[in-house]
Amino acid sequence: MNECHDERDAAELARWKERVWSKSKKNERRAQFATPSGLALEPLYGGAPDGGFPGEFPFTRGVRPTMYRGRLWTMRQYAGFSSARDTNQRFKVLLAGGQTGLSTAFDLPTQIGYDSDHPLAAPEVGLVGVPVNSLADMELLFDSIPLGEVSTSMTINATASILLCMYVALCRRANVAPDKIRGTVQNDILKEYAARGNYRFPATPSMRLVTDLMSFCARHAPSWNTISISGYHIREAGSSAVQEVAFTLSNGRAYVRAAIAAGLAVDEFAPRLSFFFNAHNHLFEEVAKFRAARRMWARIMREEFEARDPESWMLRFHTQTAGSMLTSQQPDNNVVRVTVQALAAILGGTQSLHTNSRDEALSLPSEGAARLALRTQQVLASESGVADVIDPLGGSPYVEALTDELEARALALMAEVERRGGAVRAIEDGFVQREIHKSAMAWQREVESKTRPIVGVNEFTMPEPPPQIFRPNPAAREAVLADLQRVRERRDATRVAAALEHVAHAAASSANLLDAILPAVECYATLGEICGVLEKRFGVYKAADVL
Repeated sequence: MNECHDERDAAELARWKERVWSKSKKNERRAQFATPSGLALEPLYGGAPDGGFPGEFPFTRGVRPTMYRGRLWTMRQYAGFSSARDTNQRFKVLLAGGQTGLSTAFDLPTQIGYDSDHPLAAPEVGLVGVPVNSLADMELLFDSIPLGEVSTSMTINATASILLCMYVALCRRANVAPDKIRGTVQNDILKEYAARGNYRFPATPSMRLVTDLMSFCARHAPSWNTISISGYHIREAGSSAVQEVAFTLSNGRAYVRAAIAAGLAVDEFAPRLSFFFNAHNHLFEEVAKFRAARRMWARIMREEFEARDPESWMLRFHTQTAGSMLTSQQPDNNVVRVTVQALAAILGGTQSLHTNSRDEALSLPSEGAARLALRTQQVLASESGVADVIDPLGGSPYVEALTDELEARALALMAEVERRGGAVRAIEDGFVQREIHKSAMAWQREVESKTRPIVGVNEFTMPEPPPQIFRPNPAAREAVLADLQRVRERRDATRVAAALEHVAHAAASSANLLDAILPAVECYATLGEICGVLEKRFGVYKAADVL
């Protein structure tokens, strides 16, 4: 029986190599791949029980025929603090160190839509990300950065439409056409209601902002990833791996439905959907999670939404290692944790990766810690051999069984979300939040009872000296406020008022909001001013009590 199975796998693999891989192998990084001992490496080992060879539906073994043999994952390091000037310097350090894409962290006022001089913003300006009030800050943030060459990711949701318009305006001024820009805007408001809390407007108008951004990019920036549907923050809030997959894909289903309801054809926008997942410590469960999510999404898009373009079926995703798994005790242990988590993401087939820094349980990362986190990815890519074979763990009885079981449990949870009326309704009713809270509480109890060992926290503890902590420049806030004041003094106030009135009219109609927001940011209307106009029309979201 096993011999027959092996012969079938070998025959199917040979047909895949001839049918698919042979057409792409010329683009591989090397003509031959081998171990240090000179053992030649095949591109792929084993079969595909569900038909999912690399580059073929349902993509269990990878979305591209050559995966990392053709191109390594994009190496991003999340950065943003103090001011646009300070963050620009960190960007340049990371790019000089070999980073291949930028990932921008914005401070809380920017994420929620308040200018830095708003009374609510005062305690938070520049603390956990970069403050961006107007196009002037965007000009400082990307000063001397080759916008036509780098891929830029922006972790922004409630105000994603405004920040994207600022980036488009900036690129136009640098003579980089919008259809040439590459990157991702997170633009995932549902997980903010469920797990993260950085929202401004109610769900219905927020979903309109999401789909208006999709429509705008379909017309003007076709290479831009219009949404990064995020399981990362769901997992950070305490969910299990099963819940991360189920709730993330349920949110993805809701966005697809909303875009279709807004008049977009599925194959017009689906190829630019992307996902964002967490990588936790259990190496094999995380690998199985990524493989299961990929084939679940492929089936949803082809069978439920009847997408015809294979690019619409592909779940392409960014991974960040688990911030919630970092410990302030014995922070050097975090280097090991991040390495295991990064390895899980790579073995699971991620398209880009951010590795957290050893000191992030204590503060924003220092320059040296951020460099070490980047070097972790580079060592894995260059020295470990994990990028030399496609889906190295595929075919392992353990990994395949975990993949099947995780998929089955996630599908059952997604069915429950559907029974409750879909993702938006399940979030508004508090079901998703309650399920995450239950999982988080169970984890915490296991840590406190020591049934879940955490090295340096509840096992193998020891006295420690006070940690070295990186602190943002406290004087930067005054510079940010001075920059904002200069913008308001130097801009054409009449032009700004007219542009904001145009935004108000667009919000009251069915017009695409980004078509109105772009001219507003080009004349230096501020983020807070634009959000203030939208709030008058849309109102403010009030969270449900779910405890």
